[in-house]
Amino acid sequence: MENKKIVVFGSYVTDLTGRTPKFPTEGETVMGVSFKSGPGGKGSNQAVAAKRAGGDVTLVTRLGEDAFGKLALDFYDKEEIDSSKIIVDKNSDTGAALIIVNEVTGQNEIVVIIGACGEFKPEEVQALEGTVASAGIVLCQLETNPEATYKVLEMAKQAGVPTVLNPAPARKLPDEVLNGIDYFTPNETEAEIITGVAVTDCESASKAADVLLGKGVKNVVITLGSKGYYAKNEKSEFTGTPIKVAVVDTTGAGDAFNGGFTAALAAGMSFEAALKYGNVTGGLSVEKLGTTPAMPYKEEIETVLNK
Repeated sequence: MENKKIVVFGSYVTDLTGRTPKFPTEGETVMGVSFKSGPGGKGSNQAVAAKRAGGDVTLVTRLGEDAFGKLALDFYDKEEIDSSKIIVDKNSDTGAALIIVNEVTGQNEIVVIIGACGEFKPEEVQALEGTVASAGIVLCQLETNPEATYKVLEMAKQAGVPTVLNPAPARKLPDEVLNGIDYFTPNETEAEIITGVAVTDCESASKAADVLLGKGVKNVVITLGSKGYYAKNEKSEFTGTPIKVAVVDTTGAGDAFNGGFTAALAAGMSFEAALKYGNVTGGLSVEKLGTTPAMPYKEEIETVLNK
């Protein structure tokens, strides 16, 4: 089966994760149970998920010339992710994410300081034209400066390269950005912010999808958390239920879904088959602690799919 090059344009931040018995209220200090640091950021997480799921991945991000930036580059070497297009800026700080995970529920609260990867310059993005044009598929999120992401998506569109846009963190998007996106993957909150339709179930997800299709999106996938996903295009609609897992930590589940989904598309799978592949990738990721360390490998995903 073919395995087209995946170019991920997005963020890198170092995850600083503390686990606690409960979330603190305003002004309250809570004694934590454990602390870990490691690579993170939506772009990085999705690149790792796609690579481990079987993809051939090039990551484009920005780092500071600091200890966190060196941690990132060393990690990508280990993961065999192509880091040749990563920009290291001595005048910027590498981003960081402050994450609190509730030990009891597995839910999380996150503060992101985006740092260097929120400072893409126009000439840096323009220099990626050849990289984008030669890709098999381009995956983006919204955790870098918006105009840089919009330009990458436009270059992909002009070159006829399929695009996946995961609109996270949530924000309103211009109609001209949405027009022509091949695969659009919001969660319920993001779908509501962009379409104005409150998404609570498959019926309301269908209404939100219709708004997005009307704006020129070709395929819509709305992830519904513990309820699975809803997907729709001009020809068909699909619903998927989550796989049965023991939830340990939900941090990064959406990133796992997007990475697995994109890897499956790059491998030549159909829309519906890629959805199932992404669904299993996301489901397996919540069984382990952390974000990047929890991303499952191709063999694990295929074992579940083949059951």
